[in-house]
Amino acid sequence: MRLGSLLLWDIRFQRKYGFYFLYAVLTAIYAFILFAVPENWKEKTAAILIFSDPAAMGLFFMGAIILLEKSQHTPCAFAVSPVRETEYIIAKVSSLCAISFIVAAILALIANMNNLHIVLLGTVLSSAVFTLLSVIAATKIASLNQFILWTVPIEVVCFVPAMLHLFKITPTWLRYYPINVCMEMVSGYAPPIIGILGVMTLIAVLLVLSKKSVLKMWESTGGVKL
Repeated sequence: MRLGSLLLWDIRFQRKYGFYFLYAVLTAIYAFILFAVPENWKEKTAAILIFSDPAAMGLFFMGAIILLEKSQHTPCAFAVSPVRETEYIIAKVSSLCAISFIVAAILALIANMNNLHIVLLGTVLSSAVFTLLSVIAATKIASLNQFILWTVPIEVVCFVPAMLHLFKITPTWLRYYPINVCMEMVSGYAPPIIGILGVMTLIAVLLVLSKKSVLKMWESTGGVKL
């Protein structure tokens, strides 16, 4: 019940601050790009667009969402409510994954990508990874400038290997790197089982770390430790 209420609250919050309108505009722009590129470029272009935006949306927007919540003193309310940090995080991840899923489906259909179910599963897993990374970073910062600095190393570790892997510039063993597994799935290719297990393990570890980060943020709300 609490989880459903939190999810609904997040959806309303995102709608109020224009997240859906922004992604409607971006989706239209990306669709135009896909219609414009040559047929033999469409799949890779779609994979890059899906991975770098819908899938990674949580990385860029979660910082803004949590900073807005901090400015409105929302963490103070959560700190004294029965809401658990796990529920808070799952609601955040689920609301952003839903947007990522829809946008990725539209782009994949336009590009006529193979194995749509794998593309969408890869998008959801990527979105979960990036959103959890962003929760960890966002709970530790107090300004947008700080958040941008925090995301630079995350982008280097995540995007550079994934893009190199997409164009087969990386060694074969890096296929098992969790972010590269996500990119492979977003491209429409079925990954090895060990790769999926690696991604799920990474998500589990990030969930534990994000729970600790959220709990610490709530305990320190208002400038004092509760």
